[in-house]
Amino acid sequence: MDIMTGAGLVGGLAVIALMVFMGGDLHMFISDHAAIIIFGGSAAATMIRFPLSVLMHGLPLGMKFAFTMSRLSAHDLVDELARIAEIARKQGPVGLEKVETDEPFLAKGIRYVADGYDLDFIRDNMERDRDNFLLHLNEGSKIYRAVGDCAPAFGMIGTLIGMVQMFSNMSDPSKLGPFMATALLATLYGALVANLLCLPIADKLHGKLIDEETNRTLIIDGILMIRDSKSPTLVREMLLAYLPEKHRHAEGEPVPA
Repeated sequence: MDIMTGAGLVGGLAVIALMVFMGGDLHMFISDHAAIIIFGGSAAATMIRFPLSVLMHGLPLGMKFAFTMSRLSAHDLVDELARIAEIARKQGPVGLEKVETDEPFLAKGIRYVADGYDLDFIRDNMERDRDNFLLHLNEGSKIYRAVGDCAPAFGMIGTLIGMVQMFSNMSDPSKLGPFMATALLATLYGALVANLLCLPIADKLHGKLIDEETNRTLIIDGILMIRDSKSPTLVREMLLAYLPEKHRHAEGEPVPA
């Protein structure tokens, strides 16, 4: 689990709650009218921007990967692939049938090698799988960014509606307070939805998309080298190029003078 996402959300909500209770009570900040304009309007605008198939794939995948992390880092994957290459060298492809890993994409590649699939088939299938996954993850990032862009705008729309209602009822002072509260709360809700939830999740998904692209490409290259019976040392040396330079040194590469 990605602890930072959950900790950030909890921390942000705690700060907001602290400020709310320091100056009043929760009921002052609850408005069904503001909630309707923010969530209803943002949802409607997002539905206009994206087809249903994109929403069905992008929303759940984006939420899932905002709160989860890859089971293995790039550094771990290099070690894992070198270990698998050693097994394949000693026992042949059949020996890979008993190899277990926590990374589903890597497990798929191991199964292809163990079953004796052709090199081109493995490459084409795994690259297609990687590209489809990254496409859906990118769609999730775009959806959350779209909601983050819409929410403040609909907050402003809610504020304008509340102000129109307020000025239309100037003769009745009892209605001025509720209409002004609705106007201000719409802006507040829009800012919170955008800046505490949607935009941070969109940025988190973009960063994870880059990491997943690196990791999955690393796995594909490693699996293809194992299928091509490359030595474990060569597999490790080739895959070290995917790691940051300081991690390559940790693996034994000479530090440049």
